[in-house]
Amino acid sequence: MDKMKETYEAMLGLVAELVLDEAVLKFQTEKLNHAIDTALASGDEDTFYRLVKQLNELKH
Repeated sequence: MDKMKETYEAMLGLVAELVLDEAVLKFQTEKLNHAIDTALASGDEDTFYRLVKQLNELKH
């Protein structure tokens, strides 16, 4: 029974890590998208391209 409990707890830990990773990725993506929109609105081409590059790297 203890082995089953250990396995269950390990699986819960992995699921929690996946959920946290997904939340961080979503937050970072939204933050970059907002910054990209701001750069577009202000006509800041250099910042726009830098942020788009960061966003693409984040997705891979």
